[in-house]
Amino acid sequence: MNITIENLSKVYKQGTRALNNVNMKIESGIFGLLGPNGAGKTTLIRILVTLLLPTEGRVRFGDYDLIKDRRRIRTMIGYLPQQFSTFSKLKTSEFLDYSARLAGVRESRKRKEVVEEMLENVGLYEARDRQANKLSGGMKRRLGIAQALVGRPSVLIVDEPTTGLDPEERIRFRNLLQEMSSNDIIIILSTHIVGDISSSCTNMAMLNKGELVFNGSPEMIIEKAKGHVWLVKVDDTELESIKGRFPVISTIPSEKGWEVQIVSEKPDGFDGVAIEPNLEHAYVYYLEYILGQSWNDDLL
Repeated sequence: MNITIENLSKVYKQGTRALNNVNMKIESGIFGLLGPNGAGKTTLIRILVTLLLPTEGRVRFGDYDLIKDRRRIRTMIGYLPQQFSTFSKLKTSEFLDYSARLAGVRESRKRKEVVEEMLENVGLYEARDRQANKLSGGMKRRLGIAQALVGRPSVLIVDEPTTGLDPEERIRFRNLLQEMSSNDIIIILSTHIVGDISSSCTNMAMLNKGELVFNGSPEMIIEKAKGHVWLVKVDDTELESIKGRFPVISTIPSEKGWEVQIVSEKPDGFDGVAIEPNLEHAYVYYLEYILGQSWNDDLL
């Protein structure tokens, strides 16, 4: 199955155009949806999970139309929203059992099997009797994935899944998505954190101000940044100057000052060595030099 998006636009009542004529095709595997805050990612996600109606355009899940077949499409989707919450009085296993009921798993024995399997898969079986709302942030995100998967969806959509997680939980979450992607389902990962895309996705799209500005593999966008990423060695007096003139990706202290990675057409005024870009470099280069939009540290 694939998801086909054609000429999709969304204009809110106050006149804000959140999406403008978006066209893309999403196939099995992990698909990354990348862009700065306010790019239109959440609006697109809310349309795909049938919480919003588009103003114009068409979306198809295989042979099903998003408008005509909304009820059928809802049975195909598992969704982890950015703001995921549980009920204060339910244990972890009870909350997942409740989620399984909502997903249509009616028979109690089957539901118990599914709940235990999901708790094992996301590493929460030992926490099954703990109150769900008292789990750590990372454990709640794992419970969120479990509730999204408990109905065996063919499409899993997660919105900003690693925001607020510590590095260990972020890596664990990415690995969990990788494991699930082998089951021939579509996983749409919407984020403004570039590392989530670079470590997980084989295909991606970038939104900016409601426009689709890139659609392809991470390798394709990285190729565009080749020859535009530099390693520059500076002393303390030069560090502030270079920060004011170029997008700085990293600063690493050295014996004689600092080793600074910058994105630029040329490192004018400094001796720089071109280095191989990664997706973070490419994202900053694309925003800064192709789209002409300043970036900031929270994009990374």
